[in-house]
Amino acid sequence: MADDDDVKQADAAGGGEEAPPAAAEGDAADAGEGDDAPAGEAADGEADAVYDVPVEVTAVLGTATMKVSQLLKLGRGAVVQLDRKVGESIDLHANNRLIARGDVVVIDDRLGVTMTEIIKPDHG
Repeated sequence: MADDDDVKQADAAGGGEEAPPAAAEGDAADAGEGDDAPAGEAADGEADAVYDVPVEVTAVLGTATMKVSQLLKLGRGAVVQLDRKVGESIDLHANNRLIARGDVVVIDDRLGVTMTEIIKPDHG
């Protein structure tokens, strides 16, 4: 049961232990450009407050639709068939908004997602 709690805490923190190293790699790439501020940010740090806003990140392996009666019959060990096939990309959501698609990877004994496609928002 402790593993489930760890996963919930990792989800709330935005992806677990693997997230900081990935962020560090991106920061290192930006630092090589000679600009101390991230792309799109004013040099005086006007956007710094945004960096502390929590974002819930969700990786959706697939979905299923069923009646409440079917849901109530599910027990331990039950299998719910999802709408995705093995090898298909999964969806990544930030605050319930689709932001990317990716593939599931295993890092040590944890699951992770490699983003393969960034979804551009429609502003039209």
